[in-house]
Amino acid sequence: MEKVPSVEFSRRVEILKSVFIFADVETPLLESIAQVLVPTFCDTNQLLFKQGDADFALYIVVEGSVRAHVGDYVYANFGPRQYVGEYSLVDSSVRSTSVSANGPTLLLRLDQKIFFDLINTNAKLTLAMLKGLVLRLRDYNKLEVELKSSNTEVQRQKEELEKQRFELEALNSTKDKFFAIIAHDLKNPFSTVLGLSELLAREFESFDSERLKEFIHQIYKYSNNTFNLLENLLQWSMVQTGRMPLRPKLVDIGLLVSENVELLQGNAKQKQIAILIEGIESKVAFVDANMITTVVRNLLSNAIKFTPVSGEIHIAIADKGDMWLLSVTDTGIGIAPEDQKRLFKIDSNPTTIGTQQEKGTGLGLILCKEFVERNGGVIGLESVPNMGSRFYFTVPKSDYTDTPN
Repeated sequence: MEKVPSVEFSRRVEILKSVFIFADVETPLLESIAQVLVPTFCDTNQLLFKQGDADFALYIVVEGSVRAHVGDYVYANFGPRQYVGEYSLVDSSVRSTSVSANGPTLLLRLDQKIFFDLINTNAKLTLAMLKGLVLRLRDYNKLEVELKSSNTEVQRQKEELEKQRFELEALNSTKDKFFAIIAHDLKNPFSTVLGLSELLAREFESFDSERLKEFIHQIYKYSNNTFNLLENLLQWSMVQTGRMPLRPKLVDIGLLVSENVELLQGNAKQKQIAILIEGIESKVAFVDANMITTVVRNLLSNAIKFTPVSGEIHIAIADKGDMWLLSVTDTGIGIAPEDQKRLFKIDSNPTTIGTQQEKGTGLGLILCKEFVERNGGVIGLESVPNMGSRFYFTVPKSDYTDTPN
């Protein structure tokens, strides 16, 4: 074998010392290996070996770099003082990947047959190489663990993105519902009010008192419905934008119910509806008074809207352990089973015309659900078409026995 020039020989020894699997090999043995290394040059994109080749050699990169790949998929890149194919020194399986040069690259090749001749005559080299290979295998195991951890994190991020996609779709549905309410349910009553107002302004003298009273009543009814809708829209928008924080305090919910009954009593009297109240005295809860007022007002308004003339509405508060159960039961038109499943959902909430053609958007019930749940309760209903409905919700009791001021 031709002797390697001294300068090149010294460089090879230094290169071998920096290679991981030769780290524990003594210098005399490294000199033996340096003597048998074969310089190999690859041009840009030239194959050093391809997948399936029976190429039994270790390659150390001196200058340039190579990539391990299968087709166009690159597994890793190797630069100066790094190496590829170390397992081929002890394993006679064919290459599992291809290796190509990224640019002009100089490598040193250690043939398996020559390596076997060296280890057969030197036990220290065998032990040193085995130690290097074991340490390398440990590194691969660590990399595998890190890869599994990375895959788990990628999966978690994928699930999070999927969750965000669903939330975004829900937000878009909410936005569409909002625009539908603005475009339809606000425009229609305003059109009616404007039309009646214009008619009164233009031909006031031509109508008798009964006709005028009817027009004024219609204007009041549509204006009142529109005001209630605007109030619900305002509260709903504040909830959606986080501008309505929960402010719980001690509340006499019996008194709260009485105040709302008094407020809506006029609407009930117009339809000769009797509102019956039972068991509401001395019921103290720890809730946001404004939110629960909105819930009671909406449920009572709906009961009046969907109860025919001379019907009845029953309001009761019952003891349910650490909660109060407040129910509003009417003798109205009821709700079909298929519509009950769609209540409280902004993207599919059904609306029903009242017994005197009162219109609604369903937004009130959505607000009720939002407010009840934010106060730690649940809301539900029981209904039979043409026999009436019972809406109920729970609120947490107060830990105190004193009635709030």
